[in-house]
Amino acid sequence: MASMTTLNGSRLDRSLLEAVLKPRLFFSEVFEIYRLSPNFKGDNRGLYDYGLLGTALQTNIVDAWRKHFVLEENFLELDCSVLTPEFVLKTSGHVDKFADLMCKGPAKGEYLRADHLVENVLESRLSWGLNGPSKDSPKLGDAAISEYNDILAKIGNYDGPQLGELITRLDIRNPDGNGEANPPIPFNLMFKSTIGPSSATPICLRPETAQSHVGKAYKNEISPRSGLLQVREFLVAEIEHFVEPENKQHARFSEVCNVKLPLLDKEKQLAGNTTPQTLTVGEVVKSKVVDNETLGYFLGRVMLFLLKIGIDPLKVRFRQHMDNEMAHYACDCWDAELLTSYGWIECVGCADRSAYDLAVHSKYTGTPLVVEQALSEPVKKLVDPRFKRDAKAMQTSLATQLRETGAVTINTPVLSDGSTSVELSSNLLAISKVTRTSNTRKYTPNVIEPSFGIGRILYSLLEQVYWHRPHDAARAVRYVGLLNLDSSSASIGKRYARNDELGTPLGITIDFDTLADGSITLKERDSMTSFENLADSIESWEEISQRLQPFLGQGQED
Repeated sequence: MASMTTLNGSRLDRSLLEAVLKPRLFFSEVFEIYRLSPNFKGDNRGLYDYGLLGTALQTNIVDAWRKHFVLEENFLELDCSVLTPEFVLKTSGHVDKFADLMCKGPAKGEYLRADHLVENVLESRLSWGLNGPSKDSPKLGDAAISEYNDILAKIGNYDGPQLGELITRLDIRNPDGNGEANPPIPFNLMFKSTIGPSSATPICLRPETAQSHVGKAYKNEISPRSGLLQVREFLVAEIEHFVEPENKQHARFSEVCNVKLPLLDKEKQLAGNTTPQTLTVGEVVKSKVVDNETLGYFLGRVMLFLLKIGIDPLKVRFRQHMDNEMAHYACDCWDAELLTSYGWIECVGCADRSAYDLAVHSKYTGTPLVVEQALSEPVKKLVDPRFKRDAKAMQTSLATQLRETGAVTINTPVLSDGSTSVELSSNLLAISKVTRTSNTRKYTPNVIEPSFGIGRILYSLLEQVYWHRPHDAARAVRYVGLLNLDSSSASIGKRYARNDELGTPLGITIDFDTLADGSITLKERDSMTSFENLADSIESWEEISQRLQPFLGQGQED
């Protein structure tokens, strides 16, 4: 697994970052005093509240997303219900297929997500170089190291029986107590309830929005872990971009064709390769690594958005879903994954959902969900377009039967007299040649869906912009550019340190000298350099640094 470093290149110590985030209430576990209470029985993990600073940062990310996508692309944004009737989700496939595989640890009765269990144990063995949980375990040989890395590279491609075989063969045990784990079984991840006092109508909290929408989605995670990266309630921002099935070109493709993407396609993963290859959007679409222009366009736009909000370009990759991990509604999907201290985390999914959703809901309800497109030139057709290349043969066969026998035989279900066909004579059936002119064309559009996990992006961003000064780890710094007014009575040094934690890039100090001569002091976060007596004009920090002498404090100027 790739190692995580801070913004200034030192190894990231997650405990130091959490020592800043939690006291400053960026986010916190909900009902924590109940979870810590000896009277509490149950599981409230995977639920978080955002504090003042976390809420402000989340709002800034969503605002940047709206400007980058909704406003620039002229999209239409909705605000839709969270509650969804279960029969809708049955039609969409979520009731049967929205599931993860889990194992039960019989020793303690806890449930573990099967792929995470295998992943955690093998990564731990590779980290310690031992083929077991204790220090007395045998050392890993080259063959085992190669096999473990190969398994980790394609962990998302294993189904239930395959994961069960790995757990048994490699003696994968629960890290908490080293107990055995039962074989994997599927667990549906939707929260269920009912509508009304009769409880006759089952409903679910939506597992995804699948709409052009910013809102909450819900997933009943088996064993939440990793803070904001795996939660049961989360904010998503999604786009539903409809395209013509036979023409997935994009009018603005040229704007992103030179954007570079670090890609890890499914063929490389199946070969055990975890190193992405950097190619331009134009190159990957031309080579069909990415299937079409519209999907490639949004991958490029996603990359530009992540860079805009401050993501490190060296800590992002686009990984293609392998066949066994592909969602039931998608024909292709790429995840923008961000590197964190927990490893590579899926933060944006960009899926080609083909016409799956519209087709299944239209079939169930009998309501056509189609686009009716006006044609510049009318189209003339002799037969129903469903017959396509077989139309001529069908017409010839019917005409021949009528001419030679005077009737057409049609196969049927078993009739009351036991026969399985019926003969229609020429006086009951006639074939005529009719030309129909159509001025419109109806088709079921395909959907390209970029889906952004805002909480995951937020946390990954915090890790990637965090750093601390050498020999001063207690004074943490974040590079996010927040605005904060500190009018407390604390010393100026403590106030500077508090704003470093918030990510405030420049500190403006107004003191008694300001009242006397109108001067202010400007202190830059990263270099900790201060200047006083600024000109009444707009200047860059570099210009200020060249024009003025550093301010060392009252009575200490050079």
